[in-house]
Amino acid sequence: MRPTILFLTLIAPSKATLSPSTDSIIKHSWGDIPRGWTYHSTPPPDDTFELRIGLKQARIDELIDRLLEISDPNHSSYGKHLSQEESEALASCQPKALDETKEWLAYHGIDDSRVNHHQAGGDWLSLQVSIAEAERILSTQYHLFRHDASGETSLRTLQYSLPHHLHSHIDMVAPTTYFSTLRTMRKTSFLQPDIEPVDEVESLIDPIISSAASVIPLGCSYAITPSCLRALYNTTDYVPTAMSQNRLGVAGYLDQYANDADLQTFLKKFRKDAAGATYPTVQIHGGGNDQSIPGIEANLDIQYTIGMSYPTPNIYYSTGGSPPFIQDSTTTTNTNEPYLDWVTYILNQTTIPQVITTSYGDDEQTVPLEYAVRVCNSFAQIGARGTTLLFSSGDFGVGGGDCKTNDGTNQVLFQPSFPASCPWVTTVGGTTKVNPEVGVNFSGGGFSRYFDQPDYQANAVSGYLGGLGTKYAGKFNPGGRAYPDVSAQANRFQVVVGGHTMSVGGTSASSPTVAGIFALLNDYRLSLGLGPLGFVNPLLYSLGRNGSEFSGFNDIVSGSNPGCGTDGFAAARGWDPITGAGTPSFKRLQALVSK
Repeated sequence: MRPTILFLTLIAPSKATLSPSTDSIIKHSWGDIPRGWTYHSTPPPDDTFELRIGLKQARIDELIDRLLEISDPNHSSYGKHLSQEESEALASCQPKALDETKEWLAYHGIDDSRVNHHQAGGDWLSLQVSIAEAERILSTQYHLFRHDASGETSLRTLQYSLPHHLHSHIDMVAPTTYFSTLRTMRKTSFLQPDIEPVDEVESLIDPIISSAASVIPLGCSYAITPSCLRALYNTTDYVPTAMSQNRLGVAGYLDQYANDADLQTFLKKFRKDAAGATYPTVQIHGGGNDQSIPGIEANLDIQYTIGMSYPTPNIYYSTGGSPPFIQDSTTTTNTNEPYLDWVTYILNQTTIPQVITTSYGDDEQTVPLEYAVRVCNSFAQIGARGTTLLFSSGDFGVGGGDCKTNDGTNQVLFQPSFPASCPWVTTVGGTTKVNPEVGVNFSGGGFSRYFDQPDYQANAVSGYLGGLGTKYAGKFNPGGRAYPDVSAQANRFQVVVGGHTMSVGGTSASSPTVAGIFALLNDYRLSLGLGPLGFVNPLLYSLGRNGSEFSGFNDIVSGSNPGCGTDGFAAARGWDPITGAGTPSFKRLQALVSK
């Protein structure tokens, strides 16, 4: 509900007489304490914390236009990626926004020397404040709220206000009304204890011939290893040569640590020629690297990016912290990851890996809209600098839990996943079986309610929607960004954790697999003197032929992703919201990206 402004004067005061305390209006508020939370206590007024203020990005539409131009293979600017300085200029705020926000802070006694200005990922101001100062600045009251399920407490407020003239300058302030805990986030992978892990690799060596005439190790119908994936997607014979120019990054969050010893055990078992390969761990915003606590998710990611891309250099990012969160029935504790801290670090670097994979996600509705849009815009900035960002599509089909909306109406709707729903990333769904591959039943897919459908995918998506007809009408937004874009195997992955092999499933496995393939495609382009692929979606969708199969991809035509009490979407010829364009065929894609 838009707040009514009953206390503004009819004539706006001049800048010289403006009183930021008297012209403030509510920026965001809750009618009551969000469900699942209870009041715990009121903190001492002299307690301190970091307050972050995100300023609106004045030229973000121009940045996105540039991203689409340099990513369109038919445009004269194709491949002309932006420098760090160029992208920062397009993501910046108006000088007036910065000046007037600082004036507002100064009015409340915050000296400019206390304010840190960060420009990566757009303009952010951060400052250490006391509870009393924050309450005065934001015309609010802070309290500690207890999360009933976890017992954890968070410092939040039920509403906050900004001066009227700053509403057009400030996107968001945090922490304020977005409730969160520090619980481990949702990872898009899961253990499969009913599947016996493979301790010996002989069964994964004897070949059979698949229907596509590819030599696939016999055991791949039972367990997936790098040998299976390299055979399925035709990378086995490719030898990288551009190692000095090419890098592959893995983003990890909230106490998920990739284990060095487990990687060596994995490589000796499943990719002997890569034994001894290492990777650096970059720790961001308090991210750890405790080698005594190997993470299933982190190990899965790094073992399969290296397993697919060796000898391409890999890098693991360990990011700490916890971002804003809105609870729903599936995500009952804070499982959002701190994208802003990670993306700010990445955009501060002079060079960025040409491919980065992330295997985490949440229901879109649990992420505040302003937060989601701001993060998505930052992903566009990374893509404009020449990086392919890959995200797993999620493991709940069209939605998990009761699929009720958390806006008070309790409608049962399909629940899209974020960041999978961001138009400026490449989202990876899941398949299973090998002869032929089929869409795996947990593969996340659907249509965003936050982001409009981008032009680059409109033709492909319209073909699917035409075949769907009125089925599920009202359950999803047919005009929303559709995902996934591509897919890969997501079942029975062999992962070494704590020295032991176990079976793991999830689109967490699909995303690093595709990341390794795109890293090899970049290697090939770099060896030819060409630049990296960068944001690949416009190129990818241009490979579709009149709503049918996509050049360079294996079309997946069977499988579905049930959820929300329905059978979900079904795979079909061409693009579909369970497997996207299909699974990659490296050799065919190699020919398509050589110019």
